[in-house]
Amino acid sequence: MDSITSSVIHADFQVLNILRDLWAINSSVLEASLFFTLCGAYSLVALFAVVQLIRIQLRASEYGWTTQKVFHFMNFIVNAARAFVFGFYSDVYSFKTQIFTVILLEFPGLLFFSTYTLLVLFWAEIYNQATSLPTENLRPGFLAINGAMYFIQIVIWLGECLSYNAVTRAIVKLFFAVVSCSAAFGFALYGGRLFRLIRSFHSESRGRRSKLLEIGLISSICFICFMVRTIVVAFSAFDEKVDLDVLNHPILNFLYFMIFEVLPSALVLFILRKLPPKRTSQYHPIR
Repeated sequence: MDSITSSVIHADFQVLNILRDLWAINSSVLEASLFFTLCGAYSLVALFAVVQLIRIQLRASEYGWTTQKVFHFMNFIVNAARAFVFGFYSDVYSFKTQIFTVILLEFPGLLFFSTYTLLVLFWAEIYNQATSLPTENLRPGFLAINGAMYFIQIVIWLGECLSYNAVTRAIVKLFFAVVSCSAAFGFALYGGRLFRLIRSFHSESRGRRSKLLEIGLISSICFICFMVRTIVVAFSAFDEKVDLDVLNHPILNFLYFMIFEVLPSALVLFILRKLPPKRTSQYHPIR
């Protein structure tokens, strides 16, 4: 019995060693295949976002830049930026001035936060209007939070220009962890509030069920996405083996970005694929 147990334990250790070696493998072929796959996936999401933006503009051009249009445009920018980084990863990681590499890797993450907290702002405005709460401070608050986030990030980048070391990298990671956690909290708070508000309506209709499903799915997807980002980024601040911004972790990069950026973005864009109603003429011919 003891020999069987020891052999099982030995086999488990061998499997763990193989997985550890595979996880940290530094193969140029593997890197190229995984990073180019990410480039293609981000490009498809960016294409879908810009096509949706064009369709919405053709359907409702008279309304200007609505929240829906801005959301799709920012999704296009975020995914196009990620596609660029992974498509030209060898050039991005070979900059002599390392801060340029850092900015190209981190800036899309900030845009990702701004893009999806735009949904939180939209839901907050709907909830406050429906419950007769003031809405005039929501947009200034959203702009102030995002402005402060970008200002802090620029200050951190300037600090990294002067001294790029383990301490500054940890500060950046923890800052991103706080940003992701605040986004998750926003989705849980206002997504949950709006979901409960719509569910409290007594009238049963197809539109009500559809809206409940939409808000519930998007809130759950975005909450899980940003919470996992919080945990992974926070761990990477203290453990280099979890660092995403290095070339020798291609499998980690592929799994993380595919599952917690590409897939959530694609799902949210698919859920929000419905276009505004077609314009109808106010004048009808006299028969």
